[in-house]
Formats: sequence, C-alpha cells, structure tokens
Amino acid sequence: MGETAGSERKMTSIFERYLTVWVALCIAMGILLGKVAPQFAKILDGMSINVNGAPVVSIPIAICLFFMMYPIMVKIDFRSVIKAGKSGKPVFLTLFLNWCIKPFTMYAICVFFLGFLFKSFIGDTMDLVKLPFGLDLPVGAVHGAGTVVLQEGIKMLQIPLWRSYFAGCILLGIAPCTAMVLVWGYLCRGNDGLTLVMVAINSLTMLVLYGVLGGFLLGVGQLPIPWQALLLSVVIYVALPLGAGYLSRKWIIHAKGETWFTEKFLHVLTPVTITALLLTLVLLFSFKGEVILANPLTILWIAVPLFIQTLFIFALGYGGAKLLKLKYKDAAPAAMIGASNHFEVAIATSVMLFGLSSGAALATVVGVLIEVPVMLMLVGFCKKTASWFDE
Repeated sequence: MGETAGSERKMTSIFERYLTVWVALCIAMGILLGKVAPQFAKILDGMSINVNGAPVVSIPIAICLFFMMYPIMVKIDFRSVIKAGKSGKPVFLTLFLNWCIKPFTMYAICVFFLGFLFKSFIGDTMDLVKLPFGLDLPVGAVHGAGTVVLQEGIKMLQIPLWRSYFAGCILLGIAPCTAMVLVWGYLCRGNDGLTLVMVAINSLTMLVLYGVLGGFLLGVGQLPIPWQALLLSVVIYVALPLGAGYLSRKWIIHAKGETWFTEKFLHVLTPVTITALLLTLVLLFSFKGEVILANPLTILWIAVPLFIQTLFIFALGYGGAKLLKLKYKDAAPAAMIGASNHFEVAIATSVMLFGLSSGAALATVVGVLIEVPVMLMLVGFCKKTASWFDE
C-alpha cells in the first residue's frame, strides 16, 4: 500500500467489491433452500452443544464464525498497540464513540423506530427465541417481556417480534468493527497503521465490555440474558480466534518469515472470511424465508434505524475529529470504525442467545446488507471533504 496521498485506492478482491451482491444472492438462495428443503436448516441448527438439555452453541455456526474471525485476527500485530500512545486523540475518540456513545444511541434510535414508529407495521406478531442459558422456568412463566411456551417438546420464550429485532440491533450496536473497517480506512486514504492499532485495541476491549454492555442493555429492554451466556459467546467468537490468530501468526513468522506470511499465507486467507459469512447467511435466510415472504418490508423496518444510527455515529466521529484538529488520514478511519459494526460477532451472538430462526438473528443480517453501500457512500464523502482538515 505505497500509494501517494492523492492516488486512488480500490478494492481488488471480487468478494469485497461486490459484497452487497453476494449478500443479496445468499438471501435468495437461503429463501429458496427454505422452501425446497425446510428441514435442512433445522437439522443443522440441531447440531449443537447442549447444557442441561438446552442448545447453547450451534456447531455449524461456530465453525463458520471461527473462519470469519480468524483471518482478521491473524493480520493484527498486537505489538503495535504500544504505539497507540503516539496517536492518543484518534484512539481516544474511537473508544469514546464505540463504548460510551454508540450502544446507547443504538438503543434509543431502535426503541423509537421499532417499538413506536414502525410497531404498527410490524404488528403483534410473536417470535420464538431460545430460553436463556441456564434458566429452567415452567411453561406459562413470564420472563422479561416474554412467556415460556412449549414448542416441539422444547421450552422456548415467546416475545414480541419487534423486541427480537431490537435485540439484534443492540448486539450490532455494541460490536465495533474490526474487519471491514480495514477496507474502509484503506479506500478513504486513511492511516492504515493507525487503523490496525485501533482494530487491535477494539478487539481487546470487546473481551471485557461486550458482555457487560450486552447484558445491561438487553436487560433494560426486558430481554434479560444471563451473563454466563454472553461471556461464553465472547470466549467462543472473540477470544478463541483472537488467541489462535496471535499464536499462529507468531509461529508462522518464526518458521517461514514475515515476507512469506504477508505475501503467501494472508493471500490464501483473503476470501475465507467473506465465504464463511455468506454460508452463514444462507443458513439464516433458509430459516427466515417464510417471515420475509409474508412481510417483504421486514428488512426495511430494521434497516431504517440501522442506517440512521450509522450516519449519526459517523457525523459525531467526523465532527469530533475536526474539533480535536486531527489530520484527515487519522480522522477518516476514526469515524469509520465507529460507524461500522462487527456484524460477524453480532450474528454469532444472536444465533447463540436467541436461535438461528430468531428475529434477532435476522436483524444482525440486515446489518450486513446495508453495511457495504452505506460505508462506501461515507468513503466517498470523506474523500470529498478531506480539505476540511489541516495536514
């Protein structure tokens, strides 16, 4: 990436350039699969690790999510975190936006749109989600905003559909991006080194704050989730690939050298993350196809608050960077990492907590659907307004 400041940067991977197209195709494939072979997704979802008779971790989803996360984590040189002190302002801005502002604005915006403005359009439809991990309640018991019911011999929690969508949005809001933001920062001619440092810091911060904020906000939204379930999701979907990436990176560089690692190994991994993501989407939509076909505007109701949240957080980040007098190459990625979401972890956590067929899982997938076009729009805006910042 030795381009001059004025050179044009473009995505070279066909997966990255046409991610929105691939996501749309996976939606169609998933819905078609759900119509042709409706039992297929149920069989896969049944392949799970059970605790006290309750499905806790979907094995196929866990495998897909590991291969989503590992290629991202193995790219990070965590020694660079110590250099963050030289770039204190953009790092502080990113952490403040991601953990002090973004989760709570996502909560407020989604409650307003899903729980008030669009509630009549979503209707009184109920959603069946997993009974919280470790909780054994009798049928008919009330838990938060839901009621325990028996579905095909398994205890489930019946909650309003809008609350299920809301839960998925919350899981997106507390997951700052550590993957595609590398692409967005690159395209807007940002500081690639700083972006990697912020990705590393966010990955480490998620180990501590993701479960804490998730449990708190879902509880406030009357969707109480036991802490051990969220902590387990962090261990499986963040800590495990993080540890594997760190150890394998260290071993491969020691054995083969950094040049081989960068030019050979990482090149092979390039399409792995998005391929695993697309396979996960096929599974999700094979289960939610009937809901979408019955109400094709479902995706719109979820997309509107997510779109507004993205623009709002970007504006705060970009405006904050201007007030802090950051250089453009630092301001652009600082705003981008706040605006984009770590949808890989959000999808995995929603599936684990609420189930593959839940509205929460669908909401996190909508986050993927709008991420690429919206972030590309913001990349264009950044490049056009680079002159706002002093170099």
